Amino acid sequence: MSKQQVENDVMAIAEELLKDQSEIELVDVEYVKERDWYLRVFIDKAGGIDIDDCSAVSNALAKKLDEEDFIKEKYYLEVSSPGID
Repeated sequence: MSKQQVENDVMAIAEELLKDQSEIELVDVEYVKERDWYLRVFIDKAGGIDIDDCSAVSNALAKKLDEEDFIKEKYYLEVSSPGID
């Protein structure tokens, strides 16, 4: 599966998970190879994201990704705010 396909599939899953949480929006998804593979999901909401938001989204997304099991490489899941930029 290509890097772009992984990003697109994860984006679709994350959007589905977040549709019931109208205050949190999906900003971007990156699947990058550094030393290891990283799946980075960026979320945001009015007033900013806190650690509890990141943790809740990370846990829900990890569970769904484990169920789907379409990413064959070992990777690290990171859920965070996109930052100031």
